[in-house]
Amino acid sequence: QVQLVESGGGSVQAGGSLRLSCVASGYTYSNYHMAWFRQAPGKEREGIACIHRIGYTAYADSVRGRFTISRDNRKNTLYLQMNSLKPEDTAMYYCAASSRSCGLGAPDYNYWGQGIQVTVSS
Repeated sequence: QVQLVESGGGSVQAGGSLRLSCVASGYTYSNYHMAWFRQAPGKEREGIACIHRIGYTAYADSVRGRFTISRDNRKNTLYLQMNSLKPEDTAMYYCAASSRSCGLGAPDYNYWGQGIQVTVSS
């Protein structure tokens, strides 16, 4: 059974930092590209960062330079280091796995976590 379990969310003031983690199980993690998405109330789900199974990364303009995606294939874990957080970063954050490509489009992804809330106050 495939599982993606996010942790590390919470509330922080603008300018602060958080680190999200996503532990994967039930599939061969190292063979999959991984990504972080987010969805704010009333908005569509947005791909913000992906990491290829061999380590290449891509970011949405909204987070480039502030967020860093990384992976540890020995621990089957995906990370998102979020710095210089802004109120507009407030959203539910999801990790996702793709057997097809490292991109920022949701249809590319096979497996999804349940999501974790990040709230940034001004």
